[in-house]
Amino acid sequence: MKIEIWSDVMCPFCYIGKNNFEQALEKLPFKNEVEVEWKSFQLDPTLDPAQPQNTIEYFKEKKGFPAEQAAQMIGQVAQMGKGAGIDFNFEKALIINTFTAHKLLHLAKKYGKANEMEEALFKAHFIDGKNVGDIEVLVALAENLNMDKDEARQALVSDQFNYEINQDIQEAKNNGISSVPFFVLNGKYAVSGAQPAEVFAEALQQTYKETVSPFKDLSKDGGASCDADGCSI
Repeated sequence: MKIEIWSDVMCPFCYIGKNNFEQALEKLPFKNEVEVEWKSFQLDPTLDPAQPQNTIEYFKEKKGFPAEQAAQMIGQVAQMGKGAGIDFNFEKALIINTFTAHKLLHLAKKYGKANEMEEALFKAHFIDGKNVGDIEVLVALAENLNMDKDEARQALVSDQFNYEINQDIQEAKNNGISSVPFFVLNGKYAVSGAQPAEVFAEALQQTYKETVSPFKDLSKDGGASCDADGCSI
């Protein structure tokens, strides 16, 4: 069973959604039969890659929120994070263009470490206050996951994964995905937003059940048929 997840590194609800999803999946007996693919999405592609901002500044300038309102919103998100086991550090978090960070995510897929890299990027951004648009920061994250640092640097300074990132973003648009996180379950069902673990568990169980037994039998009382042992009426 395949789960595709559209996400952006600087989206706190994507981090919360990831934790809740993983909490739900961990308790299910078929967890090892689930393949997760992370997809790129950019909440604000207009951000300057060279000009990081703090969170309150961003809400004031980009969204037009007063500082008090921005701080209140951030506090509410921080409380949601605690419920998912995340201690957000919004005072240190740097808002930056995330396109380069998405390159590292796509490189990590080659190593089979996309999920680990997604977690590392979230932690770097939301907890450690690192600039996830900075090449040296991203190369260090790659090294920490035992990825080749020279390969990582080359990928980050080139257009190697530009096509894949833009394809993910275009696919989201084609499917009407305008906000993240967005989970697509086996190409059939969708779960949007940072839902509670219980919602993810129910959706996963339903999807898996239909994956194992994809047909709903609408016939009555069986019917005449043949199998390997012969025919019956």
